[in-house]
Amino acid sequence: TMDVYFSPRGGATQAIVTEINKAKFEILVQAYSFTSTPIAKAIVEAKKRGIRIEAVLDKSQRSEKYSSADFIAHASIPTYIDDKHAIAHNKIIIIDKQVLITGSFNFTKSAEERNAENLLVIKGNKPLVERYIQNFMAHKGHSESYSGR
Repeated sequence: TMDVYFSPRGGATQAIVTEINKAKFEILVQAYSFTSTPIAKAIVEAKKRGIRIEAVLDKSQRSEKYSSADFIAHASIPTYIDDKHAIAHNKIIIIDKQVLITGSFNFTKSAEERNAENLLVIKGNKPLVERYIQNFMAHKGHSESYSGR
């Protein structure tokens, strides 16, 4: 199945939070800009439920004034900075090796409230999810561990 959300104010943030709340064992996050409080809180709550989580973020998140990178890193979520590219522009969440969340939608308040962006929630396409997991692992492999500021 596939669902699509368009911003501004199209429910993309809530769709992401809803899927994170359904996670049973694993969440993988790749993000360019990650400043969304509701998404960060849902990820930390998932960690508290025992969900295994890893995040690979763009190097801009080291110095972004309101980055959620520090919030999740301080919650003992393994966080990595991908600084091998001009911009690590992926916006992906993979849940339980079954749900793929992707699109132009940055994990930010601006993406939800002001920008024109799109979000796809794809379920049940195992070959596609596997390709995204392989790509996640490749980027994690050349990223540096980040423990927050």
